[in-house]
Amino acid sequence: MYLTSIKHLVKEEQYQKTKSIVEKFGEPGGTGELLQEKLLEKSINTHNWVYDYWLDDMYLNQRLALPVNSNPAMVFPKQDFRDHKDSLKFAAHLITGVLEYKKHIDTRALPVDFSRGQLAGTPLCMKQYYRLFNTYRLPGLKRDTLVIHETGSTEQEHIIVACKNQFFVMDLVVKEKPLREMDILSQLEKIVKMAENTEERQPPFGLLTSDGRTEWAQARDVLIKDSVNRESLAVIEKCLCVVCLDDPSGMEVGDTSRALLMLHGGGHEKMGANRWYDKPMQFVVGEDGVCGTVCEHSPFEGIVLVACTEYLMKFMTGSPSKIGRATSVSELPAPRRLLWKTTPHIQGLLKASAERLQRLVRDLDMDVHKFEVYGKEFIKKQKMSPDAYIQVSLQLAFYRCNGRLVSTYESASIRRFHEGRVDNIRSATPETLAFVKAMTDEKTSLSDSEKIKRLWDAINAQTNSTIAAITGMGIDNHLLGLREISQEIHMEMPEIFTDETYVASNQFILSTSQVPTTVEMFCCYGPVVPNGYGCCYNPQADHLLFSVTSFHGSTETSSAVFIKALDEGLVEMRDLCKTSNNFVETTPKYIYIYRNISLSIYSHLSCKH
Repeated sequence: MYLTSIKHLVKEEQYQKTKSIVEKFGEPGGTGELLQEKLLEKSINTHNWVYDYWLDDMYLNQRLALPVNSNPAMVFPKQDFRDHKDSLKFAAHLITGVLEYKKHIDTRALPVDFSRGQLAGTPLCMKQYYRLFNTYRLPGLKRDTLVIHETGSTEQEHIIVACKNQFFVMDLVVKEKPLREMDILSQLEKIVKMAENTEERQPPFGLLTSDGRTEWAQARDVLIKDSVNRESLAVIEKCLCVVCLDDPSGMEVGDTSRALLMLHGGGHEKMGANRWYDKPMQFVVGEDGVCGTVCEHSPFEGIVLVACTEYLMKFMTGSPSKIGRATSVSELPAPRRLLWKTTPHIQGLLKASAERLQRLVRDLDMDVHKFEVYGKEFIKKQKMSPDAYIQVSLQLAFYRCNGRLVSTYESASIRRFHEGRVDNIRSATPETLAFVKAMTDEKTSLSDSEKIKRLWDAINAQTNSTIAAITGMGIDNHLLGLREISQEIHMEMPEIFTDETYVASNQFILSTSQVPTTVEMFCCYGPVVPNGYGCCYNPQADHLLFSVTSFHGSTETSSAVFIKALDEGLVEMRDLCKTSNNFVETTPKYIYIYRNISLSIYSHLSCKH
C-alpha cells in the first residue's frame, strides 16, 4: 500500500530504490517481521498501541509555535453588539453554557457518538470529550507534556479571563455555591475596570506562549525561579478554560479577517498577547463582534470541538440569558489579577517572542472562500460522496497550480477504537492523477465519457482509502508504530524510514480536513510545511466553504491562486457530471442498465441509498 501511494509521486529511479528497500524490509525473518512481532506484543499490553507514538509525533515532539502551526480555530457567527456591556453579557452567557456542558462531561451524561458517512452507525470512543477542559500542554525543552487533571477536581473551579493582555482569576464557586450568570457578568465588569487601571498593568506574558515550544520552555524555566511567577503559572495551568475579552481590532470585519484574529490575534500590536495558547479551550469575545474558539489541538480532534461549540451556539440562542439582579457585590470576592515578577532578561524574552509572533502574522496568507455555485446536495444527486468529490477537486486545483500531485493528508477519525485519534487518508492516488490529467493535459484528447469514468475511478479509490483508514487499515499509523518500536528496542533506524521517499511522503504539502457544522461557523488552521497549504472545508447543502492558508514566504504557494483554481475545477466537474447525466437520459435503455451495473460498486461505496 505504501509503494502504491508513492509510485506516481516520485521519479522512477527513486521509486525503484525505495521498492528495493521496502522489499528487503519485508523479507521473511527480516527487520519488518521482527518489528511487527514487537508491535503485536505491545498491542497485547496496551489499550491502543499507537496512541502515545502518534501523540508525540503529531504534537508533543513538535517545536514550532502553536499559533497557526498547530492550534486550529473555530470562528463563530459575527455578533452585532450594541455596546461594550452587550459583549460582556454574551461572554457571561457563553461561560454559563460552558459550565452546563462541563457538567454533562463530569457526570458522563453526554450521549455516545455514532459514526456518520462511511460505515455509519458504529459507536465511537468518547475519551476526547473528557479532555476538553481538564488538560494543559506544558512546554518542554525537547518534548511537551499533556497534563491531565482529574475530572471534577476542585483545583479546576476557576477560569482565566484575559483582558488588555492582563490575566485575571475568576472563581466559579464561592462559599461552595456556583456563580449564577448575573454574578459572572458582575465579575467580568469588575475585570474590565481593573484592566483599565494602567498603574497596575503587568507585562504581556501571554506572548511567551505564542513562541516556539523550546523557546517557551526555556523562558518558563526562567520565570519559575520566582515564586510569584510560579504561582501565577500554576493557577493558569489548572484553569477550566481561558476567556479572552478583546478590544475592537480596527480591521474590516469579514470571514478572512475574523479567521486571522482567531488564529493569531493579529500579533502583539492587536490581540496576539491577549491569549494563553497552551490551554486547549480558549474562547474569544471581541467588542466588535469577532468571536470564536482557539484550541490547543493535542487532547482532541476537530469533530469533538464542533460538538462542543455547536452545543454552546445552540445554548446561546435557545436558552434565554439569565441576567437579573446580581448577588451583592460585598458577597463576591473581586477577581484576582495575576502578578508577574520581571527582569531585564525576561523583558528581552517578551520582546523576542513578540517579534517572532509578528513575523508569523505577516507571513500567513489566508483566504476564506464561499463557493456558492452548488453544495453537497448536488454532489449527492450524482450518487457521489461529497468528501471524496471535494478531495478530488482539491487535487485538481493543486495540479492546475503546480503541474504535479504531492503527498496529501486528510484526517480520518479512528474513534471506532479505544482512545483512537486519526490516521491519514492519502488522497493523491494514481486514479486521481489520471483524472486531473484528463481535465488538464489530456483535456482535448479525451471524451467526456472517459473523463467521467476517471472521475468515478478517483472517487472509488478515495472512498476505499477512507474506509481502510477509519477501520484501522491505514498505512501511516502502522509505519509510525514500526518506526518508533525500532527505537524502543535500540535498533539502528531501519533504512525504510531514512529513505528520502519516506521522508518526503511525510511532508504534507497539502494538509486537508473536512469539518462540517450544522450551525453557522467554520474551522481554520495553518499549513504544516513552509511550502504547503492548509485547507479546511465545510460542505453545506447549497454551498461549500473553504479556509485556505499558505505562507507568503513561499514562492510556490498563493492562497488566492489556489482558490481560483479550485473554483474553476469545481465548475468543470459539475459540467462534466451534467454532461454525463444528459448522455444517460438520451442513451438506449440497455446501455443505461449496463452503465448502472458498471458504476454500482462506486455508488455502493460512496453513498447511503
